[in-house]
Amino acid sequence: MFITENPIHIKANADIAPLVIMPGDPLRAKYIAENFLENAKLVTDIRNMYGYTGFYQGTKVTVMAHGMGMPSASIYVFELIHYFHVQKIIRIGTCGAVSPKLNIGDIVLAKSIYSESNFAYTYNGYIGNVIDTSMELNNNILQVAKDNNQNIFYGMTMTTDVFGPYVDIDAILNRIPNSYEILSEEMEAYGVSHLANSYNILATTLMTVVDSKYSKIVLTPKDRETKLNDMIKLALDSIIL
Repeated sequence: MFITENPIHIKANADIAPLVIMPGDPLRAKYIAENFLENAKLVTDIRNMYGYTGFYQGTKVTVMAHGMGMPSASIYVFELIHYFHVQKIIRIGTCGAVSPKLNIGDIVLAKSIYSESNFAYTYNGYIGNVIDTSMELNNNILQVAKDNNQNIFYGMTMTTDVFGPYVDIDAILNRIPNSYEILSEEMEAYGVSHLANSYNILATTLMTVVDSKYSKIVLTPKDRETKLNDMIKLALDSIIL
């Protein structure tokens, strides 16, 4: 394995906290830093993939964007782990509902993640379609949600290599064993948690439902911003525990 002396996609001298919140969108990272963190500073902006470090309730936290899809997300997760020795990662993102139990705007916490992707096998020979997220982080998130009377759905999500609304999602779902109850679909969680598990750090994924196979409603970018605030605060309150 060839690993460079310094990171390529995150500035080598970046001030990265041990606790990291990871949205996909760089502008969402900027929004979180400006609206939720104190004394936030832009610490990396290579390829306009923004990372900010500041303080949340007195605890140092980094918000680092990861882009779309497992290949992109895995680059940033690996560099955070290998070069900056982060300890906890909560990916926060959007998802599509594939269960009638979910409505637009609901929050989903991934207990486990199913994927047809070869990502984990290519990365280090892992054979399997399902990986688990961090029970410790999940328990923190569930407790914070309970304390705040915040309803979240906790179960299995699915990570795909394609954008759900642009593909026959039912064809994919029909290939999944009936014993798995998939709540939602997105494009990064499997890769994020596989790297975290491989390097023995804690990671999980929180998602807000922005579209559904059972609804024609799709949240606008402005509506997404408002709906995502509850998820962002839940992630920040949980990662500092």
